[in-house]
Amino acid sequence: MTPDPSGSVAPGDFRAAMGRFASGITIMSTSQAGVAHAMTANAFTSVSLDPPLVLVCVDKGVRMHDAVLECGYWAVSVLAAGDRAIADRFARSGRHLYSQFDGVPTVAGPKTGCPVIAGALSWLECRTWATYDGGDHTIVVGEVLSLGTGETDDPAALIYYTGQYRELRGS
Repeated sequence: MTPDPSGSVAPGDFRAAMGRFASGITIMSTSQAGVAHAMTANAFTSVSLDPPLVLVCVDKGVRMHDAVLECGYWAVSVLAAGDRAIADRFARSGRHLYSQFDGVPTVAGPKTGCPVIAGALSWLECRTWATYDGGDHTIVVGEVLSLGTGETDDPAALIYYTGQYRELRGS
């Protein structure tokens, strides 16, 4: 067989293949000129232990993109199984900017003040370390400034698999 390195795949085929990779669901949040911004993100992962680095991919076409790049500080909240409504809310485009957090319990991160979802399984506050072009997204690498974990004995995570939210129990 002769290799074909052309690299051309259909977007739908790519989405279907990646949909078979289970991922956690997070809310990335920041503040721009005193206004809180947020988005649902499943393209989130750890990068390094020393220094502690994580990355999240942000669509260049959404208002969150400019807000997080301008601010330079952001938080990530790892959602619990019961947080599907929050995941849905921040995944929708066109939310009203000033009321998007109405009814969503948050606390201010202790280092940056960025909103953290109350009751999240875990949360991290970050300072942008580097950014990289990622096609229609920007890969934002953050240095973890502070973090915390939820206070539950049996945390159930909200995950995304084959185009659907699902629950993953820890025990």
